Amino acid sequence: MSDSRLLQTSRRGAFGRALAACCALLLFASQAAVEAQTLSHDREMGRTMLGVIKSDIKKNYYDPSFRGIDLDAHFKAAEGQIKQAASVNEVLSIIAQTVMGFKDSHTYFLPPLRPTRVEHGWQIQMIGDTCYVVAVQPGSDAEAKGLKPGDRIIGVEGFKVSRAELPKLQYVFHLLSPRTGMALVVQKPDGKQQQISVQGKVYEGKVLIDLQTGMASERSQLIRESQTIARLYRHRYYEIGDDVFIWKMPQFDLSERQIDELMSKAKKRKAMVLDLRGNGGGAESVLLRLLGHFFDRNVKVGDLKRRSETRPLVAKTRGANPFAGKLFVLVDSDSASAAEVFARVVQNEKLGIVIGDRTAGLVMRGKSYDHQFGQNLLIYYGVVVTDADLVTADGKSLERVGVVPDELMLPGADDLAAGRDP
Repeated sequence: MSDSRLLQTSRRGAFGRALAACCALLLFASQAAVEAQTLSHDREMGRTMLGVIKSDIKKNYYDPSFRGIDLDAHFKAAEGQIKQAASVNEVLSIIAQTVMGFKDSHTYFLPPLRPTRVEHGWQIQMIGDTCYVVAVQPGSDAEAKGLKPGDRIIGVEGFKVSRAELPKLQYVFHLLSPRTGMALVVQKPDGKQQQISVQGKVYEGKVLIDLQTGMASERSQLIRESQTIARLYRHRYYEIGDDVFIWKMPQFDLSERQIDELMSKAKKRKAMVLDLRGNGGGAESVLLRLLGHFFDRNVKVGDLKRRSETRPLVAKTRGANPFAGKLFVLVDSDSASAAEVFARVVQNEKLGIVIGDRTAGLVMRGKSYDHQFGQNLLIYYGVVVTDADLVTADGKSLERVGVVPDELMLPGADDLAAGRDP
């Protein structure tokens, strides 16, 4: 009904205004009731998740003293915070902060997937103790705003960037609470600082699963995304005559047969370059299989210290024909977990030379526990729990320390800008 008809007489106008006000009041009350009901549901969901995660940690955490944390008091305080939470994002943040309170690399909350995916169009990395932009996607808002490889990142969303804090920032901004845009403090190669707000590209999607109607996600889109990830993380190798075998290994995820096949090629060469830069780790069994090809004897990698036992971690020899050439292992600040252990064994056993940057120092062993909330409509979440600390054969833990390379070789801002690899 239009305003002109409502104003035909003052009485009808007054009545109309009263009716409109009444309807608005009823609508507001209805919305408030729905929002209150939704928030109550979100809080209950959070308390349920928190209880399940507490149980996982209590049963499986490697340290029976929980790093000095009073487990019951720690989670009771979090439950009290959830009761006061004002949104589902706050609920999830409380759970994440509670789990991060253990302060180790392999214990963290896996939040439910978001219905949107953000491509930020830029990538950063610690090089030494400095954070640099290492890649910018063509056509992105980052490129339009003038962000370039070689730019130094001073701050992200008001937080100062350091080697110790970067993994936490990446977890929060990319997994726990994804941002569609980020405010950056950038220092250009000429020393000038700029504040840049960079918007990401948002892809809408569906991640809920309904048992009555099936998966709500677009199957073809999921397939395309999985194929893209597979291409990004594929293993690549190059053979330079009889002299050099170069293996770019993005993660420890191959089968025993695949490891054996690649190493049979490497053993025919005089030298091998194993590029573990950006390798975040993977399966313990793959690490041990690979190491076995470099020894004619069984080699102790270290000791796995668990809650109720300490047991040796041993790489069994793959026979009397180990790799006998020169070995060069490349690492950087993103080399973590199994990649770091491999590099340390190379150093301890004097197998070759480790070149690059100090590694991540994320070397504990974690196990993932997956859960679901709901009945017809399912929400998936989980937690990774540290179930062992690895002390290498030299009696040291690499956690928060990393591997210092035999030869420190870092790209500078000019190298990054020009795409050069030292």
